[in-house]
Amino acid sequence: MKEYDLVVIGAGPGGMTAALYGARANLKVAMIDRGVYGGQMNNTAEVENYPGFPSILGPELGEKMYKSTVDQGVEFVYGDVQGIELGENKRRIIKMDPEDISAKAVIIATGSDNRKLGIPGEEEYSGKGVSYCAVCDGAFFKDEDVAVVGGGDSAISEGLYLANVTKDVNVIHRRDQLRAEKVLQTRAFKNPKMEFTWGSVPVEIVGDENKVTGIKVHNKKTDEDKVIPAAGVFIYIGNVPNSQPFQDLNITDKDGWIITNDQMETSIPGIYAIGDVRQKKLRQIVTAVGEGGIAGQNAFEYLSSLEEN
Repeated sequence: MKEYDLVVIGAGPGGMTAALYGARANLKVAMIDRGVYGGQMNNTAEVENYPGFPSILGPELGEKMYKSTVDQGVEFVYGDVQGIELGENKRRIIKMDPEDISAKAVIIATGSDNRKLGIPGEEEYSGKGVSYCAVCDGAFFKDEDVAVVGGGDSAISEGLYLANVTKDVNVIHRRDQLRAEKVLQTRAFKNPKMEFTWGSVPVEIVGDENKVTGIKVHNKKTDEDKVIPAAGVFIYIGNVPNSQPFQDLNITDKDGWIITNDQMETSIPGIYAIGDVRQKKLRQIVTAVGEGGIAGQNAFEYLSSLEEN
């Protein structure tokens, strides 16, 4: 079994920053991910609120962060983590496929996944018109009508991206006003290719068995249903934490978000959590990076204290 000083689980912006800080403190660091490094940045068209870059593609920012990390000697490991066991001599055993590894400090940076609507047709038409990533799938709907479900930053920014490649974008929101930051709202309301369906909740994704043809919504005020024609339905209604492998550690709240203090420490010494898997309000690249720096430095100080004792 390979042994490290620090293992970071997740290679999004927070995980890469934590690994970078650990490596710069001369620790032997492994960073594990079951997919491509960059996390949710790979699904983001334009990042405009990260200091130093007036505008940058999400995957490009991820590539720059990754290079900074591996240039400092961090070992990137592909693997699917299934749990953490508390071993002897304060070692943490990271259970994973294909081979377990161990470390004396662990930083959990596994992020979150898109929340599903849970309505008829969503699963049936996934990949056939239902999508959670405009950057990935928007080009398939060139010159066609699409719908976006949600009213937050992700829904509106991805809706604006879709307006560049599709015929029309109908934003469906359960409230009477958007939750997105004001600059995004202003752009959306000014865009002639974007329209809005207010006070309505999706009840079914409809199609012809081969592909999506529309989305049925229920208006909460009029109590009426209608079908909005759409070749694609893009869903942005929040996230669920990727914390399932860590449930046995009793470090999550009832919804699965990992609980930490402001030093990113969980209730278990030597185990930290950062980024979108953590219980917090603002889920942004810049907050994940800040938390990664805090956790990386605190992991170094924790390991130093073990050597002193």
